[in-house]
Amino acid sequence: MNEPVLIANGQSVPAALPCTLEAFLLARGFRPRAVVVEHNGEAVAPSEFQARRLQPGDRLEIVQVVAGG
Repeated sequence: MNEPVLIANGQSVPAALPCTLEAFLLARGFRPRAVVVEHNGEAVAPSEFQARRLQPGDRLEIVQVVAGG
């Protein structure tokens, strides 16, 4: 059986859906406090990652925050 997918940064990504945005990020090796995320065109505050539910077909844009000058 095929695993559900969502689109992350333009790529189809299999994921254990439904799940929280935080769980998805952790499963993909992202530190939730070190990324900026847009979910279906809406910016998501890090404080909402634990409550935001992802479903098959959702679209994410994930940008890692890089410190430095």
